[in-house]
Amino acid sequence: MYFDDHAPPHFHASYGGHEVVVAIDTLAVLHGHLPARAQGLVVEWALLHQSELREAWRRAKRLESPGKIDPLD
Repeated sequence: MYFDDHAPPHFHASYGGHEVVVAIDTLAVLHGHLPARAQGLVVEWALLHQSELREAWRRAKRLESPGKIDPLD
């Protein structure tokens, strides 16, 4: 997440030179592309941490540190 980023609430994920922008509420890819396996892992992680992602977005919009979210185990 980036401070003062544009709506809708989203996060960025990258893998092997690819990047996607994923909507927090729907987990739809808004922009970009990842290999299928990597994208599946990103969505799995986001499902587990959706409420944390929403709160991180709120903090970032207030120009506060979004904090850390645990990686997928």
